[in-house]
Amino acid sequence: MIAIVVIITLIGVIAYSQIEETFGPALIGQDQDSLSKDVFISLDEDNPIKVGVLHSLSGTMSISETSVVDATLLAIEEINESGGLLGRKIVPIIADGKSDWPTFAVQAERLIVEEKVSAIFGGWTSASRKTMIPVLEEFNHILFYPVQYEGLEQSPNIVYTGAAPNQQILPTIDWAFENLGTKFFLVGSDYVFPRSANPIMKERINELGGEILGEEYVILGERNFELVDKIVKTKPDVILNTINGDSNLEFFNELRKKGIESKAIPTISFSIGENEIQRMGAMTMKGDYAAYNYFQSIELPENKIFVQNFKNKYGPHRVISDPMEAGYIGVYLFAKAVEKAGSDDVNAIREAVKGITYAAPEGIVGIDPKTQHLLKVVRIGKILGDGQFKIVYSSEEPIHPIPYPKYKSEQEWNEFLDELYNRWGQRWSNPG
Repeated sequence: MIAIVVIITLIGVIAYSQIEETFGPALIGQDQDSLSKDVFISLDEDNPIKVGVLHSLSGTMSISETSVVDATLLAIEEINESGGLLGRKIVPIIADGKSDWPTFAVQAERLIVEEKVSAIFGGWTSASRKTMIPVLEEFNHILFYPVQYEGLEQSPNIVYTGAAPNQQILPTIDWAFENLGTKFFLVGSDYVFPRSANPIMKERINELGGEILGEEYVILGERNFELVDKIVKTKPDVILNTINGDSNLEFFNELRKKGIESKAIPTISFSIGENEIQRMGAMTMKGDYAAYNYFQSIELPENKIFVQNFKNKYGPHRVISDPMEAGYIGVYLFAKAVEKAGSDDVNAIREAVKGITYAAPEGIVGIDPKTQHLLKVVRIGKILGDGQFKIVYSSEEPIHPIPYPKYKSEQEWNEFLDELYNRWGQRWSNPG
């Protein structure tokens, strides 16, 4: 039996006061313990609540996404062992997006039309998410998306459990400017997230009076990193890294091969966590940084229980990263919405999910009813030799999401995205 305990800590009380301003005391307390009791009852397995779990189990993004599936399944197992939902068992239907963005759309439609799922949990790249949006809108369905992203989007069919730009990339630029230096080199994968996040970062760097010494992109899955020669030549103070997937292994190996060490020129990554570091080798990345909302090293009782439950299920060698935790809490937010609605009907869930709160491993989070993004604490961690993070910065209180940064109007940002989409031949990533 996996024990589930909800404890409001001192830090949680601080977070409570911030979220209470948005959602009010009634919502923050609503059903807070309803999913955290050890209940031994017989579940209705003949009439289950089916959910889709759609991630890349193969291809370049599998290095990151397979572990999000593990965390998602853990949450489903915990809820089932605590009595299920509405007396019914949650049954996950797992699908492989294959690191291929059109496949995500095909699989999302299959899960909705053929499997009759009540929600989908999945996606990593913004390219995968954006290909699913037309399907979600056509069938008026709901996706719980677990990864930090570029913003510039607000869909009534998506609950964004990862960070918006003002909850990750923008505060990280401020911290880096104050603590690491004022000269930046930007590298990223050539798809919609880095191509959107980097212009946002450049706006803030220029606003602060910093310098941008270079900006380079590689296709997803790239193995050749000659661009490192440009970093060697320009000698920035900081590298801002939005490369995704297993290309990061070659990128960091090339940095070290060319003599770029974290002590002299640190890298701040926006899509690398404990899981990727374990696979890539912690000593290769020791001293570099990552910006997220969750780190496994967070000293909260809820997190200690989460980490222990995860290791009990998957092995003591396993580690947990931010998107894994965001995938995990997405299931609990869904569960609270189902209980609030008293139904697994998609329309009822979409309405009930607004304003839901949850005492998550990262701290108390709440779904902003307007944007359907979470209020989240911002954190920056320094990579240690054991692959864990020393938290060097925390906003302490949850930050309200702002999906559209101030540098352009919503219409201008949409035009910017349209230009990218058309440049890539009606795709959300460079086809190469």
